[in-house]
Amino acid sequence: MSVNIVKVENNRQLKTFIRFNYEFYKGNSCFVPELYEDTVNTLRKDRNAAFEFCDADYFLAYRDGKVVGRIAAIINRRANETWGHNAARFGWVDFIDDKEVVDTLFETVENWARERGMTELQGPLGFTDMDPEGMLIEGFDRMGTMATIYNHPYYPKHMERMGYTKDVDWVEYLLKVPEKRWEKAIRVSAIVERKYNLRVARFKSRAEVARKYGKQLFNLVNECYSELYGFSQLSERQIEQYIKMYLPVIDLKLASFVVDKDDNLIAMGVSIYSLAEALRKAKGRMFPFGWWHLAKALFIKPPKRLDFLLVAVKPEYQSKGVFAMIFNDLLGNFIDMGLVDVESNPELEDNKKMQSQWDEFEKEQHKRRRAFKKQL
Repeated sequence: MSVNIVKVENNRQLKTFIRFNYEFYKGNSCFVPELYEDTVNTLRKDRNAAFEFCDADYFLAYRDGKVVGRIAAIINRRANETWGHNAARFGWVDFIDDKEVVDTLFETVENWARERGMTELQGPLGFTDMDPEGMLIEGFDRMGTMATIYNHPYYPKHMERMGYTKDVDWVEYLLKVPEKRWEKAIRVSAIVERKYNLRVARFKSRAEVARKYGKQLFNLVNECYSELYGFSQLSERQIEQYIKMYLPVIDLKLASFVVDKDDNLIAMGVSIYSLAEALRKAKGRMFPFGWWHLAKALFIKPPKRLDFLLVAVKPEYQSKGVFAMIFNDLLGNFIDMGLVDVESNPELEDNKKMQSQWDEFEKEQHKRRRAFKKQL
């Protein structure tokens, strides 16, 4: 039976596109579904500010009237200008273990990219770094996180068969929360505070964080992440969007913000209770009842595991012990709250400066994911 490719043209087809992998991975104990409502906002061109500088189309693969695969084709013009590339991206890719299905999906995106003058295809990537990226190549027996992609072990085998090669890898760590704060971190933190006239900012509410440091927070992301693989600067509209999306759910005990003598934000560490199990119970939907599982995990009976979402230090303060201030501040709360472990989430494998921050932890590098590339 032949494979039929259908371009997503309406909201009904977009719903089919998003929900495909929810059914595809049904019963898989490691799969964590995306929150449907967030994914709609990401993929709809009238809701995602990234479409100011991105183009995209989505495709479904059918066989005998049944969906057997999906893929998104994306061009981030800002990233191409930044990195001097002429590349398209693929993302939101899932498929059954079938050569014809896989080849047809990727031929569709490759042709789409060529028609638009692109000479390279990279992925899995999203519109920006704020979207999930990287295909899992190690750690298939470990539960995913809300911020990462899960896929079957046969996915990377098909990528290699089609001539795709490694572009970059990300590694992920599982970190054990220590039983007590580290004397070294306490000592270094005090020294750094005095030497550079820094302090950890305290807040009474999330609204205060958003009002005082919302824009500074994402401008810090722009500055600190500018040299990381595939990064493109967040626009003002994107920053406004992310302030509304993320800051209302921050638990102030799980975030640390370091400011200088002029009250400028120079570093931050932001974590969140793991929502993996809650998303699984909610089946990736906020409504009609999924909100209860998410609210319970965030506010009523939180899990004992955290996800690190963001860690950033201004370049001029890196390697000066500012990380010690962040972790000294956070660890006390982690211990008091009875937390057991922390997922680092993906870090570029060559980002040794970031990985060195975990040296004091009992840790396990338990997952690896890859961005592939192919010349067109």
